[in-house]
Amino acid sequence: MTTKSTRSAAGPPAADRHRSARTVLSERADFWARSLRGWDLAFYLGCAIAACAMLVTGGLVAAVALSIGILVLLVVTYLTIGRRAAVSGSEPLALAYLAVLVVATVALVWIDPVSTIILFIAYSQIWFFSPSRRIGVAICTVLTIGVFGALVVTSPEEGVANIVAQGALALAFAVLLGLWVTQVAEQSEDRADLIARLEAAQEELGLSHHAAGVAAERERMAQEIHDTLAQGFTSIVMLAQTASADLHRGEAERAAERMALVEQTARDNLAEARALVAAFVPAGLQGSTLGEALERLAGRFEQETGVRVELIVPTTGPGVPVLTRDTEVVLLRAAQEALSNVRRHAAAQHVRLMLSAGGDPADGTAGVRLEVVDDGSGIAPSAQEGIGLRGMRARVRSGGGEVAVGGVAEGGTRVVVTLPMPDGDTTDSATTDSDPPDDGTTDQETAP
Repeated sequence: MTTKSTRSAAGPPAADRHRSARTVLSERADFWARSLRGWDLAFYLGCAIAACAMLVTGGLVAAVALSIGILVLLVVTYLTIGRRAAVSGSEPLALAYLAVLVVATVALVWIDPVSTIILFIAYSQIWFFSPSRRIGVAICTVLTIGVFGALVVTSPEEGVANIVAQGALALAFAVLLGLWVTQVAEQSEDRADLIARLEAAQEELGLSHHAAGVAAERERMAQEIHDTLAQGFTSIVMLAQTASADLHRGEAERAAERMALVEQTARDNLAEARALVAAFVPAGLQGSTLGEALERLAGRFEQETGVRVELIVPTTGPGVPVLTRDTEVVLLRAAQEALSNVRRHAAAQHVRLMLSAGGDPADGTAGVRLEVVDDGSGIAPSAQEGIGLRGMRARVRSGGGEVAVGGVAEGGTRVVVTLPMPDGDTTDSATTDSDPPDDGTTDQETAP
């Protein structure tokens, strides 16, 4: 039996015909083709069994011949109308075939009562081709009345009450079984449709996550390149130009010093490139602490620009932040970007770079604070942030922190990066003072 009771017509379900997923359509079409072949086989086998039963009963030759002729007519109608209705889903063709099926079945039983065996085929095909439950029940009722009415006329010896009881039982069995199988099949189709939609949604979600991951990784790599290789190449270009100017002035010794810095910066850039390819931590943090990496960064910046850098990094004692590697990476990149902006825009003579424990006094949360202050030209209120500063903000915010950029009263620019830390990530209570501790635990590095 099939599930056409609530569908628009016989044939593949309407939901399948409107599905956009080609693979689902292909799979359901293959299933429908296999099912139709099974119905063909069942129909032909049932007709063959009915024909054999008519021949075995040994009735009148004319009656047997007429019955066989009606069976042949039914088979031809199935091939020309019924099967077309099953393949095309045409409701008029399906109803036309069912009309022929009912008339042929009643005629066969009228001629020979043994033809009631054909009811097994007739009831099943009614539910196979009926466009709705109501039509299926109505056609089953008409067929039952016709068949058992013919038996009352042709076999009165069986007793009218007995025949009517058999007809009622046959009708109840056909209707109940047809409705139940239809319900089960429709639920199976609905579940199959739901599974197909879920699979399509999962595939779309997977593609969306993949695209988002690719975009995020591209953005991360672009920011990493900007914070490391691009700044290094900028330093190399500036040092090379300075060395060229020294040579023109005949200052070969100073030019040699500049070229040595060019070589060292190029080596650092190579190390950063290898670290990016290997997806490791920044080369400056490999095998060293954040304080040591900042010290090297400040020293190289002084050598390349001549700008004095005052480095304030607590090393031991109270208030020393204990940082995770991810936090150290964010702080180092922020320091690199801040110094790069000083190099390109500030025209400064002095820079103070300070790392200290800090947090939010309002809620008592622990944190770490990086402050970079220069005495340069300052930042215009209408100035727009470049890609470097925007990338710094995005990187810091991904770690739950904030970036503040503003001017200072004496002239210059202050960049403050604040990152949170879990409780217990400092060796002692955090301090939010901008000045270095008085216990001599700071490491200050100035230009020689």
